[in-house]
Amino acid sequence: MYAFNIASLIPVLPEIFMAISGMVLLMVGVFRGDRSTRAVSWAVVAVFIVTAFLISRVSGPGILTFDGMFIADGFAVFMKQLALAGSALTLIMSIGFNEREGIARFEFPILFLYATLGMMMMISANDLLALYVGLELQSLCLYVVAAYRRDNLRSSEAGLKYFVLGALSSGMLLYGMCMVYGFAGTTRFDTLFEVLSSSEVGVPVGVLVGVVFIAAGLAFKVSAVPFHMWTPDVYEGAPTPVTAFFAAAPKVAATALLVRVMIGPFGAMFDQWQQIIVFVSLASMALGAFAAINQSNIKRLMAYSSIGHIGYALVGLAAGDEAGVGGLLVYMTIYVAMGIGTFGCILCMRRKGRMVENISDLAGLARTNPALALAFAIFMFSMAGIPPLAGFFGKFFVFKAAIQAGLYTLAIIGVLTSVVAAFYYLRIVKVMYFDEPAEAFERPVGAMMTVVIGATALFVLLLVVNPGPLLSGAAVAAVSLFGG
Repeated sequence: MYAFNIASLIPVLPEIFMAISGMVLLMVGVFRGDRSTRAVSWAVVAVFIVTAFLISRVSGPGILTFDGMFIADGFAVFMKQLALAGSALTLIMSIGFNEREGIARFEFPILFLYATLGMMMMISANDLLALYVGLELQSLCLYVVAAYRRDNLRSSEAGLKYFVLGALSSGMLLYGMCMVYGFAGTTRFDTLFEVLSSSEVGVPVGVLVGVVFIAAGLAFKVSAVPFHMWTPDVYEGAPTPVTAFFAAAPKVAATALLVRVMIGPFGAMFDQWQQIIVFVSLASMALGAFAAINQSNIKRLMAYSSIGHIGYALVGLAAGDEAGVGGLLVYMTIYVAMGIGTFGCILCMRRKGRMVENISDLAGLARTNPALALAFAIFMFSMAGIPPLAGFFGKFFVFKAAIQAGLYTLAIIGVLTSVVAAFYYLRIVKVMYFDEPAEAFERPVGAMMTVVIGATALFVLLLVVNPGPLLSGAAVAAVSLFGG
């Protein structure tokens, strides 16, 4: 029987703080109505900042609580703070957008907060049941924000598609968890590792089937091929700040969960699940490279781009060692900065009081808005992997880990698909700098939007000057995942 005491709550203090803050702010919104939306939004941003501070203070070398179902280690600290940064930045970007579009309601930041709380629980899950509870808390909030603009047909369609396919993936995940529990007799990650490592007759077939279903369910959450079908429609139909949110924080949390599940309880089955990850990585890189070439909608293009980027990140997981996971963490950090910056630029694509989303609308942007064009170009060159921008180093570290692990084919195909993907990134730069100018976008874009775009552009541009803190932080997080 689990003996509860107050001290056991210390590792989960950041999540408790977020939950209580969410309830308080919800009551503020209920009593003050939609006029409190801006105040509630900034309060949620403040909650994210305080939570990030608490996480750095209460975590340690693999601290367990709630009967071992929750773990606070270096890996959790790194990924939680990255998810919190993504949530905070995208929420800041949404404030002005929602007000201009007439959809500013106090529920919006509350949904962001509880979705992020689910991500925190996912990242620290040390049990299949804790994993599922955190995942569903996040997913239920994301279903709502995807269809948040309920008077818009595309947004409603995006929310419905995401809900239906998300329910399917949750069912697959739950079925896989049941299979693993039925054959292994436990849902605890550390106990599962011991059971599967000590089995004298090898891993039961039922556990293998369960792992396949779990991998399929989590592949949906990271929008990896062949479970990517929801991504283009949801990215295009959801409000742009919501799309930016999907591309940042939930993807970080789902990737962290996938890494923890595969390396932790199923680490003894590396030879079996490595084949799945290699296939998913190859398919995602290929589809992301070729499917985006003919896209004319910038948000839809970014959807296929995100599929390709998750393929590159999974190269690090396929390596299955500390170098690979460290490379994956570096890649996800850089990807979040590039993604948020790019969607910040897309949010500035506003003409005659409405958003425009076609790539052709960027024509001649270098002459009508040179600063925005420069920032957009920095993000596009970085996503293409052009040195010395940050995107090059993200790909360098995951491909280096793959080569060290002997995955030469995976690394070579990754480089080739990166070259193909560079075409559609550079095409956007060509449209901005060499095509005849289209009608100028509206100004001003807002002070906070300028800060977000400027900060992410500087990070992408200047990471090469001092990459040490990011590399050392990722290395420490990777070591802690492997029990170091």
